[in-house]
Amino acid sequence: MPPLRRALPLRHAVLLGLLQGPTELLPVSSSAHTILVPLLAGWPYSELDPPLRKSFEVSLHAGAALALAIHARRELRHAALGLDRRGAALLAICTAPPAAAGYALHEFIERRLGGARATARALAGGALAMALADTRPATRRLRDAGARDALAIGLAQAIALIPGVSRSGATLAAARARRFRPCDAQLLSWRAALPVMIGAGLLSAARTIRRGLPPASRTMLLAGAGAAFCSTLASARLLRSLHRRAALLPYSLYRLLLAGLVTRRLRDRAAAPGGRLP
Repeated sequence: MPPLRRALPLRHAVLLGLLQGPTELLPVSSSAHTILVPLLAGWPYSELDPPLRKSFEVSLHAGAALALAIHARRELRHAALGLDRRGAALLAICTAPPAAAGYALHEFIERRLGGARATARALAGGALAMALADTRPATRRLRDAGARDALAIGLAQAIALIPGVSRSGATLAAARARRFRPCDAQLLSWRAALPVMIGAGLLSAARTIRRGLPPASRTMLLAGAGAAFCSTLASARLLRSLHRRAALLPYSLYRLLLAGLVTRRLRDRAAAPGGRLP
């Protein structure tokens, strides 16, 4: 086994940060791309010390979360000022499952479900769920959303804690399975996932900063976070309107293709002399 690295090459950190924005907003899983793209490209990402790798992933999510908070500041303020009892109850139902699952299962998910094989499987499983949900009749509008819909989306967000599932993909699949029209499913997914994405990203960043950052890796972490911030801010302006009415099938096919490429790469690596699966 090669010695653990204390930093990722700066260009790799920036490229992964730039990839964070579009993959955070599209239903293709940003965590899957952070884990799997280095594997396909042959980058030394898997050689990073595990706590450092986790800190880098947190920095990407924190940069993206800050960009989303800035981009959606008016929408968040309007939603907060106009929140009534019913809206507050639906929001609580949406956010309680991922909060509880994150608190109780955080270490288990990282330890057992964060590898390349598990991520590729989650990517493929999410793709199939999205494709099936997209075949459902689309008759309902945003105003029809109720407690059962909020619970379905909340459970989807909890499942999306598994790397490769995608919070956007899971919430969109849940909304489409509940027969919401594509444009309404997109709005419902965005409004439900945005507070969780921002809260989880900033909370993880605060915890990482409290634990302390290795001095030698600060440039790498800041570069990744800065690139993720810029790419997310740019992507949020371009992608929300672009795929609001789009079908989920093209994203499902892309996810299956990526999962297939990774599975083949892992198979080739295992067949090589001294090969091992991550």
